[in-house]
Amino acid sequence: MSDAEGAEYEEEETMKKLCKSNTDRKICGVCGGIAEYLNIDPNFVRLIAVIAAVAGGSGLLAYVVAAIIMPEAEPAAE
Repeated sequence: MSDAEGAEYEEEETMKKLCKSNTDRKICGVCGGIAEYLNIDPNFVRLIAVIAAVAGGSGLLAYVVAAIIMPEAEPAAE
């Protein structure tokens, strides 16, 4: 394997994927998954989601769509 192929392989392994959280979920794990992806506090993401849902309702639609579209996280190896 050449150095370029090795670097590309390592990059693929470390690339984060946006998926629902298995460990930090209140309803479907969408906010927990977004927080893990962005490396921020999940409560902050939940607060933004609630504000968006109350201020017009488009946040609720976005949450439902994300809950349907986002894949489940792979279980952690024990």
